[in-house]
Amino acid sequence: MKPEIRCQDVELILSDVDGVLTDGGVIFNNEGIETKQFNIRDGLGIKLWQRAGYKFGIVTARNSHIVKVRSAELGIEIVRQGFEEKLSKVREIIEQQGLQPEQTCFIGDDLTDLPAIKRMGFGVAVNDAAEEVREAAHFVTRLGGGRGAVRETIEFILKAKNRWNDLIHKYQH
Repeated sequence: MKPEIRCQDVELILSDVDGVLTDGGVIFNNEGIETKQFNIRDGLGIKLWQRAGYKFGIVTARNSHIVKVRSAELGIEIVRQGFEEKLSKVREIIEQQGLQPEQTCFIGDDLTDLPAIKRMGFGVAVNDAAEEVREAAHFVTRLGGGRGAVRETIEFILKAKNRWNDLIHKYQH
């Protein structure tokens, strides 16, 4: 099935963080405080997705305060940290949202994301994902993790649903 058709029913996007919303690098300063670099275009894409009436969430294996900060800034209410076995958390979120796997997109980059990518209606791998992840995905982004891949995915889905032009109309005047 073509990706444009497969993503028609998507109501919920769940994403990994490191390697998807970031480039995968983790920086610790001299005080041991972790920092991450997020792509601003991904942030606007998430806001557009939310304005269209859809939900966005994060499921990550690591625990990081900065993920809480970025999630709050973007109004992301679904945040699950510290779960290397992501599929059970993804299923729990889907059930809590009253949705089905077919209505869910999962964006990932590494082996811990593979079970969710394989079992969701629209599994997405970022361009620089592990080979096994790219091979299993329904869609592979042109852009890498932390370089706009989440925004690219959101645009792709919204365009397939014929929602993109309505959402960006206010920016075109």
